[in-house]
Amino acid sequence: MSRMAKVFYQDMFAGIISETDEGYLFHYEEEYLQIENAKPVSLTLPVRKESYKSKTIFPFFDGLIPEGWLLDIAENVWKLNIRDRMGLLITCCKDCIGAVSIIPIKEVSDE
Repeated sequence: MSRMAKVFYQDMFAGIISETDEGYLFHYEEEYLQIENAKPVSLTLPVRKESYKSKTIFPFFDGLIPEGWLLDIAENVWKLNIRDRMGLLITCCKDCIGAVSIIPIKEVSDE
């Protein structure tokens, strides 16, 4: 199984983050790449055609996840494991402060 989410930058569909058995991937959507002067979702993830790969969740996306009492609420209300960073990202980051929002895509089977 792999979990995926659409990444929006200022209400524009910028790319997809996914969690697989090997780790995490982020790639910019082709249409977003065509936009003149397209902005990166993060300075650590410059706009490029190639996918970004990481064994752990990208620090930028991890930084979007709430902390403190807000994380406690997510853990208690949605029964989320605080170590499930992708689960927290797709559940808690639909309406983040700032330019980036994360919209979950239903789970996709790796078959």
